[in-house]
Amino acid sequence: MNLNEWYQRGLSSDEYIHSMKQNKEEMLTIYEKFNLTAEDQGKLGTLKEQQLRVIALSEDWCGDALLNNPVLMKIAEAAGMELRFVLRDQNLELMDQYLTNGTSRAIPIYIFINKEGEVVAVWGPRAAEMQAIVMERRSGLPDKDAPDFQEKQMAMYKQLRDSYLTDAGIWQTVADSIISKLL
Repeated sequence: MNLNEWYQRGLSSDEYIHSMKQNKEEMLTIYEKFNLTAEDQGKLGTLKEQQLRVIALSEDWCGDALLNNPVLMKIAEAAGMELRFVLRDQNLELMDQYLTNGTSRAIPIYIFINKEGEVVAVWGPRAAEMQAIVMERRSGLPDKDAPDFQEKQMAMYKQLRDSYLTDAGIWQTVADSIISKLL
């Protein structure tokens, strides 16, 4: 199946949000609070004539999607890009074409395509700076066999999630990362 067909099968932003069972309010909070800089809006405005579209491989349970999707939505609006969400777990055929490090079904993955359905850029699942933060925090966890591993890992994920919801600097880091793929 070509990417234009995958795009057509995807959910609009409104359909995706309406279907969400997890992280909906949190994602919408980021969407409402995050604003692109005037400079970023100007840069993205230059993309409008390209009529790019975005396929977002995502799931509502994913913490990285909670952070990245509302930022992508703002970028898509500023660049005049139509955005469609394709649920990873129901569309492994597409997901398996965009594995992270060739092995991982990590999401979200954003596939930017032109009118012909050709790939212009692919981004995800995290901004490099966010990946570094996650790896640093993971390195502080006890061994997986340790009795307190699960507890410490859950605490780490909660701290990350809390920062995702409140740190506007993180939102801008994600925006910068996605925009750098497009310009």
